[in-house]
Amino acid sequence: MVVPSTTTPARQDTVALLLPPPSPGGGAIPTVDMSAPRGRVALSQQVARACAEQGFFRAVNHGVPPAGPAARLDAATSAFFALAAHEKQRAGPPNPLGYGCRSIGFNGDVGELEYLLLNANPAAVAHRATSIDTNDPSRFSSVVNEYVEEVKQLACDILDLLGEGLGLKDPRFFSKLIKETDSDCLLRINHYPPSCTTHKLDHDDQCKLKRIARTKASNGGNPTAVGGRIGFGEHSDPQILSLLRANDVDGLQVLLPDVSGKEGWVQVPADPSAFFVNIGDLLQALTNGRLVSVRHRVIATACRPRLSTIYFAGPPPHTRISALPEMVTAVLPRRYRSFTWAEYKTAMYSLRLSHSRLDLFHIVDGNNDGSKEK
Repeated sequence: MVVPSTTTPARQDTVALLLPPPSPGGGAIPTVDMSAPRGRVALSQQVARACAEQGFFRAVNHGVPPAGPAARLDAATSAFFALAAHEKQRAGPPNPLGYGCRSIGFNGDVGELEYLLLNANPAAVAHRATSIDTNDPSRFSSVVNEYVEEVKQLACDILDLLGEGLGLKDPRFFSKLIKETDSDCLLRINHYPPSCTTHKLDHDDQCKLKRIARTKASNGGNPTAVGGRIGFGEHSDPQILSLLRANDVDGLQVLLPDVSGKEGWVQVPADPSAFFVNIGDLLQALTNGRLVSVRHRVIATACRPRLSTIYFAGPPPHTRISALPEMVTAVLPRRYRSFTWAEYKTAMYSLRLSHSRLDLFHIVDGNNDGSKEK
């Protein structure tokens, strides 16, 4: 289902390196089988192609079993979100880490959700756990750390495949950034309450509105006009890579071009067995705009709660982000000035969700010396 976008953010041209010709069917969400049935070279090219064309793909057979840490984390966070409001608020307010409800960031963005945002560092998780699971903090931190270990390995595997598919001189360059001991990786758990509850409608009425919204959306309408609300507003992720896993409730949409090049919102079918992988702003800058940080949002129309868990793979704060030499050519000169991840985070916190943060770091008129940067 493709829905015309209500906004049209600037989108960089994508150029894949050392890859076969583009596949037809723009606007489709690529699926990548991580078990490499056709071999590692083919898999690395498939990952690079999906990242270059869409900036987003669905990873299946990824090696992270639905049972084990993933199931235990879902159970632990569901139990937390089921607590009374005053009990959950002990883990907040978000600064930006901790428990938050409706408010997103510091600049007036709101959504129909509540969430936990955690630093994916064992010591930081242990500290925050004391206000999340007051009965047994070590139980919660153990579950989170086990999950982070598995999903971090998957992120590293994907980044290594991407490096190989792009033909980088050092295919492990991206994954090394998140393997640093002081890497700034985060884990976010979003809980979207049922629309029936927040709208105070009975189940039949809410599901009727949901069907109307889907019909309007399939005919080119705005999905938020009838029966839909902004669960999490339009944005790109600032880090290197994001891995999202959710339950079987729809809501995620990504902004993708169709076969004619026109961008529209594409509904992502729920798949609790898969991870959804998207490029972040830093990876767009590191590849000089050859890969694009995909914009996405969540529309809340479901009659059941939606639970999603996102691992954000980020580098250490002092890491300097600059386009890799092999990404810069005479035809494609350097697009972004060099900056640190800490500097980028400062800029991020000063903006609204929908703002294009990388615009602040653009080099103007192809000038590479920084004298005309904006």
